Amino acid sequence: MDIDPEFWRDRPVLVTGATGLLGSWLTRRLKEARADVVCLVRDWTPQSELVRSHLLDSVTVARGDLRDPNLVERVVGEYEINTVMHVAAQAVVGVANRNPLSTFESNIQGTWNVMEACRRSGTVKAVVVASSDKAYGDQPNLPYTEDAPLAGRNPYDVSKACADMIADSYAKSFGLPVAITRCGNFFGGGDMNWNRIVPSTIRSAIRGERPVIRSDGKYIRDYLYVEDGAAAYMLLAEELHRRPELRGAAYNFSNESQITVLDLARRILKSMGSDLEPDIRNEASNEIRYQYLSAARARRDLNWRPLFTLDEGLERTIGWYREFLA
Repeated sequence: MDIDPEFWRDRPVLVTGATGLLGSWLTRRLKEARADVVCLVRDWTPQSELVRSHLLDSVTVARGDLRDPNLVERVVGEYEINTVMHVAAQAVVGVANRNPLSTFESNIQGTWNVMEACRRSGTVKAVVVASSDKAYGDQPNLPYTEDAPLAGRNPYDVSKACADMIADSYAKSFGLPVAITRCGNFFGGGDMNWNRIVPSTIRSAIRGERPVIRSDGKYIRDYLYVEDGAAAYMLLAEELHRRPELRGAAYNFSNESQITVLDLARRILKSMGSDLEPDIRNEASNEIRYQYLSAARARRDLNWRPLFTLDEGLERTIGWYREFLA
């Protein structure tokens, strides 16, 4: 799974949601490949990896909201964008349950604004859209494959399923060169949502506090290290440029190492040399018990493979937070 540096050199690339977890690491990888990166940023997030590493100083920054169609079209047009990485989203399930309207506006309206700006552009040659394993909803057959129906029911799941279908519609109806990613739960350095199991467990262990698990700990999930996600997005964009038949295609990306929330927390604690026991609250609601993906199609069609095992990703993530929280 090699990235072609000559392909990316000086290529104008737009990253939406660049200060988020995936957006930060994707921007870093694009800059290392010498792409000409434009970041669309809504909020100033000083703790973002993009800001803390001063990487933001080396890219073009457009400030504004994806919900503004004129802004999105201006950015795509004025910077003559060739490739779009649309990873911006309201990505917190709990927030979506409390504030569904803002989630729908960001994730659904934001996506159709990006698609329409790309359709009207004369320069965009590839668009990669971030969907999610949550778009599949609760399925009787596991692991999820790309042929499973999109059956989200809760607000966040529905928002990702709608964004997924909008992207596919622009590919099928207008020939827009767009492909879709469906990944599990990203983890890595720079995730400031302390309700998520990986950063919250690491922070608790550093502080000598029992990590809190909101569920009963038996929920099974996919966890994908964020640098693997960034590499997968770039690989898919390259292939989409070269292979028009990939327009409208969706791909699952997973290291296919399913694990319960409790086992993941204990693995982190063991790696950190901690003998703390998790505090299991059993308070979770509106969450699907079993969600995990098959990445067979990505392995076959894209020759994709993860760069890091789960343990390797956790080790790098723990190191990041030890430095950050010091």
